[in-house]
Amino acid sequence: MKNVMTSRPFTALLYRFIRIYSLTLRFVVVNEEPWMQYLQNGGRVLLCTWHQQFFAAIRHFQTYRGYHPALMISKSADGEVIAGVASRTGWEPVRGSSSKDGRAALQAMIEKLKTKRLAGHIVDGPRGPAGIVKPGVIRLAHSAEAVIVPFYIEADKAWYFSSWDRFMLPKPFSGVRLIFDDIQRYSPSSDETIFEKQRQELEARMLTHLHR
Repeated sequence: MKNVMTSRPFTALLYRFIRIYSLTLRFVVVNEEPWMQYLQNGGRVLLCTWHQQFFAAIRHFQTYRGYHPALMISKSADGEVIAGVASRTGWEPVRGSSSKDGRAALQAMIEKLKTKRLAGHIVDGPRGPAGIVKPGVIRLAHSAEAVIVPFYIEADKAWYFSSWDRFMLPKPFSGVRLIFDDIQRYSPSSDETIFEKQRQELEARMLTHLHR
């Protein structure tokens, strides 16, 4: 069963299902222009969100495929499925996580963000705990000299799974808002106290949009 779930035919079928499912949603995008303008003017942008909310963003994130953005995805079996879907949306999976091959994956993400100028990151993935921003997002932004733009998903109606993150799945035909936060700039520093303060600031900002 595991081999079937990670096979190319299955991920292709899943991708088609997600596309059809997403078309039922009444989708609205909020505050995209500021960071897009920054990107088009030569800046580097790191988009980030909670693990709980990434699913509904897949539909719109296909519009960025021309940038060939990178996304860190774990080497788990679930990650294999997600990587297959991400590839079909035009994103480039970088395999690794905080629990396995994290250092090499982070370095690969840094190089891709420097050259492609756009990347995505799940701040509390792949295993949580939910609501805790892991330090990788700050390190990645520092090393690539990128700004951070958090984004959030709000839905009129949604199901919440009994998983560690209470994974969110908007119900078909519901209204969905993809909300981009303001551009966040964190100056690189070798001072661990300053680094931790930046991490906490980002966490506090994003927690206001985590669905409990």
